Amino acid sequence: MPRLSLVIAAFNEEGNLALLYDRIRALDWAALGVELELVFVDDHSRDGTPAVLRALAARDPRVKVLRFSRNFGSHKAFTAGLEHCTGDAAVILAADLQDPPETIPQLVAKWRAGAKVVWAVRDQREGESLATRALARLYYFLMRRFAEVQPPRTGADFLLVDRQVMDVLRQAPEKHTSLLALIQWLGFTQDQITYTKAGRHSGRSSWTLRKKLKLSIDSFVSFSYLPIRLMSTCGFLFALTGFLYAVVVAVRALAYGSPVQGWPALMCAVLITSGVQLLMLGVLGEYLWRAFDEARGRPRYIVEERINC
Repeated sequence: MPRLSLVIAAFNEEGNLALLYDRIRALDWAALGVELELVFVDDHSRDGTPAVLRALAARDPRVKVLRFSRNFGSHKAFTAGLEHCTGDAAVILAADLQDPPETIPQLVAKWRAGAKVVWAVRDQREGESLATRALARLYYFLMRRFAEVQPPRTGADFLLVDRQVMDVLRQAPEKHTSLLALIQWLGFTQDQITYTKAGRHSGRSSWTLRKKLKLSIDSFVSFSYLPIRLMSTCGFLFALTGFLYAVVVAVRALAYGSPVQGWPALMCAVLITSGVQLLMLGVLGEYLWRAFDEARGRPRYIVEERINC
């Protein structure tokens, strides 16, 4: 019988874990024809999450728990779970109950049909503001238009991956990247289902605007040459503009005797050019920092505690 691992990332989810476990246990896994393994990754929660996970692991040997030494982020948590699970396939989902575990049989059916990666694509998003949905749509549009990957148009962060995909992921130990975009980039046979992403059952989301911006930057730096191409384009346009302006000034001075405008034009040119140059240096700094951080060889995450592992 094949083994299915559920890799569940948790950060301050004490109010959701017990219900999530009950909903998972209520599924008919024998009829589904798989042996279940639960791998919870605690991203250094500061509430009662560790105690709840220890209690679940004590009563159910199928439950494995990894606790990080500090908060490394959800993508690192999923990465750790994929590297420590033993299943023939693994389902990635968050512990906030927004991704319904009742959808897992549909993912397994697509996997049995031959797909190596099965995405649960969000058809609707409950409990999220218009601004959040609009920013998400913008992110996925830009990724599809300018990056080397083609994520679903409405987004997906709940999925199933085959053991072969997990083994290949180990060969790409990148730190500053999007795990989901990396899975897209790997290729393999990919399929999808649709589902309704529910609102949070309990607690407050830790997916802040700062974290969203970091993920966006990581995604574009890792999977798109657009930032570098924009720098080259800006340099060309500024050089062309300066040349054309010099021609205009020369023609006006020689043909019409018009005096050369000094201070206002000079200040505008200096301020605009300096601002663009600093922006370009910032983009280069993002690339250099990531290269330097990878070269240091620090681990992507540190496990402080293991239970049943």
